[in-house]
Amino acid sequence: MTTDLFQLLGGLGLFLVGMIVMTDGLQGLAGGFMNRALGRLAGGPWRGAATGTVTTAILQSSSATTVAAVGFVSAGLLTFTQALGVIFGANLGTTVTGWLVALLGLKLQIGNLLLPLILVGALVRLFGRGRLRHLGFALAGFGLVFVGIGELQDGMAAYQGIVTPAHFPPNDLSGRLQLILIGIAVTVVTQSSSAGVATALTAVHAGAISFEQAAAMVIGMDVGTTVTAALATLGGSVETRRTGYSHVVYNVLTGIGAFLLLTPYTALVESIAPASTRLDAELVLVGFHSLFNLLGVLLILPFAGAFGSLMCRLVPEPADPLVDRLDRQLLSTPGVALDNVALVLEQLTDTLLDSVAELVRGRQPAPGGLRQVARRLDTVHAFVDRIHLHPGQAGDWRRLTAAINLLDHLQRLHERCDEEPERGLRLQQTALLVGPSQRFLLALQATTTALRAHDRDRAASVSGDASAQMRDQAQGLRAGIMAEVAGGHVDVPGGTRGLESVRWLRRVSYHVGRVAHYTKGLGPVNDGLPGLPAQELSSPNA
Repeated sequence: MTTDLFQLLGGLGLFLVGMIVMTDGLQGLAGGFMNRALGRLAGGPWRGAATGTVTTAILQSSSATTVAAVGFVSAGLLTFTQALGVIFGANLGTTVTGWLVALLGLKLQIGNLLLPLILVGALVRLFGRGRLRHLGFALAGFGLVFVGIGELQDGMAAYQGIVTPAHFPPNDLSGRLQLILIGIAVTVVTQSSSAGVATALTAVHAGAISFEQAAAMVIGMDVGTTVTAALATLGGSVETRRTGYSHVVYNVLTGIGAFLLLTPYTALVESIAPASTRLDAELVLVGFHSLFNLLGVLLILPFAGAFGSLMCRLVPEPADPLVDRLDRQLLSTPGVALDNVALVLEQLTDTLLDSVAELVRGRQPAPGGLRQVARRLDTVHAFVDRIHLHPGQAGDWRRLTAAINLLDHLQRLHERCDEEPERGLRLQQTALLVGPSQRFLLALQATTTALRAHDRDRAASVSGDASAQMRDQAQGLRAGIMAEVAGGHVDVPGGTRGLESVRWLRRVSYHVGRVAHYTKGLGPVNDGLPGLPAQELSSPNA
């Protein structure tokens, strides 16, 4: 019996490993495309639910779908109400796994037929390139899932007649509540409702538990997924907390509805196909799982707006909503994390360019604003440091590199504004620098306007030209100031201050040009950054 227990536990382990490997492979293979499709297609709550269902069914991961939805809400690509539709649909999409287990694993028993697929997948993973490597993981994981189901069946078969429905809580109100608690515990321990459902299907197929007992456990497993979601919200952004709490409330309501539906569903099925809850219990069980999730989606969607408003009131906006969108939960999907990094950096760029313009005009920017920018830059730095990519993620790699470079130049700009503001303020007080500073100001305004219009090419062109012009003029301006000092028109301290202002203007124009250049690399669809101009190799001492 010990060997059979080990086989049972090993089968569950193989199923879990297979799900993890298959999900990782599918996300690598289609994750970027599915994320973009999710952002484009999830319009209203109904479309969002359909998109969430399909995405989860393809990726075999409701977590990946939910994280992507949270990221799009943070980036302003989806409203919270639209994202709710995606989350509700993701719940329905997870029921596809149950159908695969029941039809292919238990009815057709294709586990042994798929053993060679594991080898094929491993070889593709080892010797493939690019997306083929992800395909290898998906194939190997798919095979492992059904091998695990086969081991589960074999291990469960040894207990046939030994473990019976009588060993579990009875099919009454108290017993069903206990079974729901067992289902919650199973999901919390395995961290996978799919694994719990697969185990329940195998047990009901072997006759170890009755259909009603298995159904109550499956209800608990659906509710149990909210424990993981609730724990994941700790320390997360406001959008993550709203999403996690929405998931909890929705699944609990769906679980209550499923509990009330169980008896009428059993009676209806028995009236249509007598004895089906015994002879085809696994199919009746996955039908019940899909039905109560479908009904839950259909009943909640008309009230998605009111539901979203309630969650927004329960979880209000934080003190700094801009950087709060950089939630650690997004790190599992680097493309979505980089979308949010890009949005934050664009807004910080806009604020810093306005501060530079104020100094060039001779006005002091608000010190509180610069302190807030410093805190936000530190937060973005810490978040970007935690984004880790695979070698095959070339597009995201270029975006991450652009973000790191952009952060560096924004930090330098902030230092020029916060630590040396008097050098910019004196530009209008030095006769030789009035003309160059005004020309730079016009270029700066044009750059800011282009960036706000998302015309990044024009912003890079205008700021790059202004930086090159300032670089060419700097030596002449320094010579002119020294001539005024030598001629006695300006004293030595005044000449020193003028030289410092020239250096400040040269550095600031350079960093503005670099900021606009690297902003081009932040877009989600990017073929790479253009070649660095020659002056990058001889950048001024920042």
